Formats: sequence, structure tokens, C-alpha cells
Amino acid sequence: MVGLRSPLALEAYSPLTGAPILVVDLTGDAPMAEVAAAAAMLARVACPTVGLALATPSPAGTRLASAFDVLVESESELAPVRACVERCPLAAATLVQILRHGRTLDLHERLVAESLAYSTLQAGPEFAAWLAARSGAAQREPDDRPAVRARREGARLRLTLDRPHKRNAFSLAMRDALAEGLALALCDDSIEEVLLDGEGPAFCAGGDLDEFGSFPDPATAHAVRSARSPARLLSLCAERARAVVQGACVGAGCELPAFCRRVSARGTRSSSFPKWGWVSCPARVARRVFPSASGASARRGLRSRGAASTPQRPCAGGSSTKSRRERLVARLGLRRSLQSEEGSGLADLRTSGSPCAAREPFPGFVHSSSRFPAAFT
Repeated sequence: MVGLRSPLALEAYSPLTGAPILVVDLTGDAPMAEVAAAAAMLARVACPTVGLALATPSPAGTRLASAFDVLVESESELAPVRACVERCPLAAATLVQILRHGRTLDLHERLVAESLAYSTLQAGPEFAAWLAARSGAAQREPDDRPAVRARREGARLRLTLDRPHKRNAFSLAMRDALAEGLALALCDDSIEEVLLDGEGPAFCAGGDLDEFGSFPDPATAHAVRSARSPARLLSLCAERARAVVQGACVGAGCELPAFCRRVSARGTRSSSFPKWGWVSCPARVARRVFPSASGASARRGLRSRGAASTPQRPCAGGSSTKSRRERLVARLGLRRSLQSEEGSGLADLRTSGSPCAAREPFPGFVHSSSRFPAAFT
């Protein structure tokens, strides 16, 4: 049992030497004088931190809420988060660390940091295991069809993702074609609107799995992403950009519209991110959908990774997360949005890994999470 104020805390809550996830019951109380110090340590531990609000949180728990990576309201909401973390603890730790780090960076710096984190994961054992499991996958077939159709419609430039046979899976060819089209929009002031849409029943089903692992090496992959990024180019023309989505919007299918100032949907639309086990860093959506978000507020949407969201009316991505966040705000009795960093803190709050987990006052937070698989040691 190691407390957060212990010099061994970083090792006690780590995917390599301790628990891969830290869960804290927000109903426990503690002196407010210790809140800020504990919150600072929560920002440093090398694993996801989860605030569990089973009942009305204590005053200390209310102040601490914004210091967590994720907030949940029940054991049933906690279960899939815990399962994802324990399945791929290195990816989970990297994800929350990069999101915490992004609070002080501008957009370009965040994209660079995200790419560095992604390359780190590409060189790790979890991604290698995923690739090995796909070793029997069918070989890629050459695709002579342009991945993106670009056409001028008066003052509008329409960029259409055009791989309907692959549900517009995001490929290298699509990345390059989008980058070329967006560069044109940035160079031509007569283009008043950039319209991004997709051919077929799905806007974009995420990255093309047939191309995953095809990079020459992680360092070169990062250099490519740093030089050619459709997300960065979209952000530069965001005021003129509009996305029209339909059907499945997964991974990149969420990220690209998130950089557009306006997003609308036609027909039905479901959006999701791949599960943690797929080693993905969707920091861009959290930054763009909630542009003022920092700290835990941007990360709270990670609870729904892998689960589809189907709104009843056209809306920008993130609506389901927003409504859930607002419900938590009301429950915690916060005057300001949980996006606020003010009042962050922790003290005598209790940890919980299961309904009957051991509990004790700060600084002896108790973790009950099982260790990660031996293959990752």
C-alpha cells in the first residue's frame, strides 16, 4: 500500500512496476490543505487516474474532480475503462501522459507531441503483438482509383474521400491527396469554402488497417507526419472548412471533421474511436471539439473509446461526451465547468478497484488493479 506522497508513488502506479490504473472514490474527505499537493501528484503518475463518483462527492472530492484523467459514475462505467487499460497498459499510460502534457502547448506543438507518442507506441510490444496477430491478413491490392476527388464549384473547393469500397479508410494516398487539396485552399484566397465529405455509406471508417505497420521505422514515420499533416492544414483554414458526414465516422473519420469550424450530418451517423488495444492517440478531437479544454476535461471522453455514439440530429462530434460531462458537473456541484483547472486537488479520498476494495485515508491510497500481462514486463 503506497501513498501518493511517497517517493515510491511513481513506481507504485506504473504499467511496469505497479498498478496500471489508479481509481479513487470521490466520496472520501480530507483537509483542504492537502488537496493541491495530491492533485499535483495525480498529474505525474504514469498511469490513467479515474475519479469514481458513486454518490455525492465530498468537498475535497469536488475540488479534485478536474485532476483526474477520467470521471465515472458507476462500477459499470469503470469496468470497460479498466479492461482497456489492463489489456494495453503502455498505450493507456502514453495516452493520458500526452493529453496532460498538451495543456500548455499550442496546436502545432500538440500535433508534434502526439506524433512522437504515436511513434513511441509503434516501437512498443503492444503494437508488435497486434501486428503479429494480423500476420495472416490478406495482402493489399493495388488501388488505381484516386483516394480523394477534388473539384472546384465556384468559390467552393470540394474534397471528397473516394474509397467507398473500403468505407473510405484513411490511407497514405488519401493523406497525400488531402494535403495537396488543402494546400491549394491555403494558397488561393478566392476559395471561400472548403467542403469535406465522403463517397458511399460511410464518411470514413478510420485508418486503413492494411497499411498499419508499413512505415520504414518510427522515427521516419514521425518525420513524415511532421511535414505532411492534413489536420494541421485543416486547422489553418478552419474558418472556411465545413465537413458533411454520414454513416461510420471512426478514428480519422472523427478527427478530420473536428478541425472544421462547421460539421453537419446527413442521414444517420455513428462515431467512435478504436479501443485502446488498437494503439491510437485521439488527442486532436479532444482539443478541437472542446477548444478550451485542458487537463481532465479533454480526457474525460476517453471513457467512451470503442463505443459508438449516434446522435438524433446533425451535430458536431462530442455531443454525447458533452452531455455526460454536464451531468457530472451538476452532480459534483461545481460552479464552473470541469474544464476549469482551479480548485484541483485531493486529500483523504479513497481508492476503489472493486465494490469491496480496501480503503484508507490519504496518503495511503489503495490500488486493487491486477498487474498487466507478463508479456509486457
